[in-house]
Amino acid sequence: MVDARVRIGWGFDAHRFGGSGPIVLAGVVVDTTRGIEATSDGDVVAHAVADALLGALALGDLGAHFPSSDPEMEGTDSMELLARVVRLIEDRAYLAGNVDVTVVAESVRIGPYREEMRDQLAAIMRIDRSFVSIKATTTDGMGSIGKDEGIAVAAAVTLYR
Repeated sequence: MVDARVRIGWGFDAHRFGGSGPIVLAGVVVDTTRGIEATSDGDVVAHAVADALLGALALGDLGAHFPSSDPEMEGTDSMELLARVVRLIEDRAYLAGNVDVTVVAESVRIGPYREEMRDQLAAIMRIDRSFVSIKATTTDGMGSIGKDEGIAVAAAVTLYR
């Protein structure tokens, strides 16, 4: 029998670089020289984590809750969207247990910002920062991310009752 008190979700998001910037990851400005093409602020970390949370409870994806076709989404703070998703899971009597994030980018460096990103995610998700992991990797020059055309993020979360 499955224990429904623990749920696992996985999320993914990717965006093309473009615009004037800045690049924001987990609510933290990590690059001021360029931007991300998106309806919202393009925070791919917040998007991937929100999708993971929604997926854990089979609640659809971020676009179903906050469609990019909605004019109100233009320039939206993605960490606020994430906070709204956290409230959705809490309304269903679940809490976040942990989050594991991998940023995939050729030139965006998260090392100098990792701890602040962990703090921001922990605060929004209402968990201790020791339950927030943020890692990074490259594609070693392969594909569009390897050609530095964009950025992607994968996230996994656990929820519990």
